[in-house]
Amino acid sequence: MTAGGIDARRPGPTGQIAGVARTSSPCVEALVDTERSARRVAMREIPARDRPRERLQRLGAEQLSTAELLAILIGSGARGVSVLDLGHRLLARVEGSLTVLAARPLADVTAEPGVGLTRAARIHAALELGRRAAVERPADRPSVRGPLDVVALLGPRLRHLPVEELHVLLLDSQHRVKRDVFLTRGTLDATTIHAREVFREAIVDSAAAVILVHNHPSGDPMPSADDVAVTERLARAGRDLGIPVYDHVIIGQREHASLMEQRWV
Repeated sequence: MTAGGIDARRPGPTGQIAGVARTSSPCVEALVDTERSARRVAMREIPARDRPRERLQRLGAEQLSTAELLAILIGSGARGVSVLDLGHRLLARVEGSLTVLAARPLADVTAEPGVGLTRAARIHAALELGRRAAVERPADRPSVRGPLDVVALLGPRLRHLPVEELHVLLLDSQHRVKRDVFLTRGTLDATTIHAREVFREAIVDSAAAVILVHNHPSGDPMPSADDVAVTERLARAGRDLGIPVYDHVIIGQREHASLMEQRWV
């Protein structure tokens, strides 16, 4: 039977049977092209705050889907494919398993259209960093149980300095030192030491408590009036912030002084 003079069963120029294997028409193809264009535009029209990189900045990496994290590594989309689509396609190739993706050779990753060698290498490098982080053992951190531990930690560095240095030890909830923060150099003056400078790093590092430490180049660790005034003011600020000042240790040539032991903290 013919339709409009064309045998519907006769193979066309491409070997397909006209009207059977080839179901699309110019109108359908135009519609598909329009949908593809719409998808690309839709990706560009996503509000900036809802794009993967901005969501990571706002919410943290742990709140993003695996596809979004891959999209950040890939960087941008390819012709007709959004960067999020590429992330989803890569995951589909490995059935959603990052372990499988990490084990795939680069050639397999680059087999996905739109993922070239540079992007594949970036993904492999990120997965390898994650593997190394997972097996890395945390470095031993010293615990501080009293002023003698503070002296053992900072005494060798501060004892013989010709000028005063003020340090802040940031502690975790187990009294382990997270970080030693150098704050200022020069005579400790109650009018120049501000709570915001002392506690800024403590807040950033989520410290549970702090210990103030400074040296007396004279060798005499007896606290001065300014030492006491600074300690009392910072202790009050720490209580208000929920980050207590456990002690203020003054290191001399042979001895030390603890303002906690002297009841100033």
